[in-house]
Amino acid sequence: MKKKLVVLTGAGISAESGIKTFRDADGLWEGHDVMEVASYEGWLRNKELVLDFYNQRRRQLIEVKPNKGHVILAELEREFDVHIITQNVDNLHEQAGSTKVLHLHGELLKVCSDSISDMEILDWHDDLVLGDTDTYGKQLRPNIVWFGEAVPALDEAVTITGKADYVAVIGTSLQVYPAAGLMHYARQNVPVFYIDPRPATIYDLKNPLEVISMNATEGVPFLREKLLKL
Repeated sequence: MKKKLVVLTGAGISAESGIKTFRDADGLWEGHDVMEVASYEGWLRNKELVLDFYNQRRRQLIEVKPNKGHVILAELEREFDVHIITQNVDNLHEQAGSTKVLHLHGELLKVCSDSISDMEILDWHDDLVLGDTDTYGKQLRPNIVWFGEAVPALDEAVTITGKADYVAVIGTSLQVYPAAGLMHYARQNVPVFYIDPRPATIYDLKNPLEVISMNATEGVPFLREKLLKL
């Protein structure tokens, strides 16, 4: 039976494919205050602004490709039972060939009903505009977990992490909850590999930790060689 490798990925791995992040720009995301485009309050204030913002992100996603980090994680499925838990809303892991990807913060290529009781989720690759509605006539919104909203996939992420034989953290500081809390559900003897060119301190971690101070395209090949020797 293959060993289970759980990989937690964040904005850093996607940035190497050309997708911009907001935490490196003083809270601005493509020139916008993140709370204007990534909160339900912002959505209620200006739906057209929010829709346009994510339409631009969706168009950008069509132009970028997975990088070496994404590709090697997909290739590792030959030797390991790989589960990717990502904070990213792009589909670059899937494009690279990874088959078990859990999106904590939603998916850019999906939309959902602006009605908590219905939560109809649809695949969506085109622009989303006012007047695009679900089967009940409710306006559709980006299927993104905005600031202040619950993370529906969190329970599944906790379960997956708790079964890991190895954990890799790539391109995320793990300073933002609830994703940061996932590390504490790994069994104490499970090795953790942390890949980041500017690694932050992971507090209160009782697991064996190896820091790999590289970006994803360099660090993931390095990780593969280490895992294959274990």
